[in-house]
Amino acid sequence: MRIAKKLKQDQEIVLRFLDVFGRGSAELGSSNKHVQPGFFVFGSTFIHDYVEAVFFRKEGLLIAALEDSGFPSNMGAVGGMKSEQTKCREAADLLFKAAKAWQGGDSSARTEVSWAASEFNSTLRQHLDRLKNLILPLLEQNISPEDEHKILEGLNNITFENDMQDEEGKYIKILENLEEELSDWK
Repeated sequence: MRIAKKLKQDQEIVLRFLDVFGRGSAELGSSNKHVQPGFFVFGSTFIHDYVEAVFFRKEGLLIAALEDSGFPSNMGAVGGMKSEQTKCREAADLLFKAAKAWQGGDSSARTEVSWAASEFNSTLRQHLDRLKNLILPLLEQNISPEDEHKILEGLNNITFENDMQDEEGKYIKILENLEEELSDWK
């Protein structure tokens, strides 16, 4: 299915983020004194600007196609996707607020950062698994070639908007900076 190929690069970028962010969360959980709140504030920028604004927007096209094919919007595969997106957004909001509080001197917020980062990471990994193993196969089985073409056009439009703003390069740079900071913690 061409939709899966079109989303592959986005999924790889998100997985790369989850890997570095997960390692940062593990270092935080191990009470590493080198861990800084700025890592999580910066990570929150990636979450908000890429995961939520780009990746979830692209997924919205897939969700809409399944709903148009008769899948209920509040339960099953579609409901699960929406629920996980909401859970990710809530964890990301808490993460950002707690990281800013920690950065402002509230050392007790460090625990909230740890919890929110872990919650976000595990929820988004589960979400990606649902996308790969349930949503994409359901689309393949339930949409027409014309509908697939419409989805691909929508995905191309979102990609084109980001390319015009060189957004993808920006997100790769954020990932590289997070990876570099993480390596400094050793």
